[in-house]
Amino acid sequence: MSAEEAAPPVTAFMLIKTMPEWLAMTPEERVNAFVTEVVPAIKAKTTGVRSRFYDTEFYSTRVTDVWVWEADDHAAYQLLIDALRETPFWDRYFEVVDLLVGTENGYSRTYGTEAVTTIST
Repeated sequence: MSAEEAAPPVTAFMLIKTMPEWLAMTPEERVNAFVTEVVPAIKAKTTGVRSRFYDTEFYSTRVTDVWVWEADDHAAYQLLIDALRETPFWDRYFEVVDLLVGTENGYSRTYGTEAVTTIST
């Protein structure tokens, strides 16, 4: 199976908002909580996921951060969400405001066209 025939990775934009419990911690306590409570659960229960984290609190009142996840497939994404839900991240440290899940340039794969909306200048 060629790379073009392979299923495209799943991308999820996780829109989150900090909760009072998270904000009550010092920055050092936040880092410690994240690396001891959240990261181990992700690493223990998933493979084939990658993330990037964006701060948005200086531009939005509804969403304070956007966590972008890429998963090799839908099963990997499902395991990720299950892992996160079993940690204090979910509904204690952060409110998950919305999950926007998609596949990059899915329309071009469906219709066999060039990905004209992917622009670089």
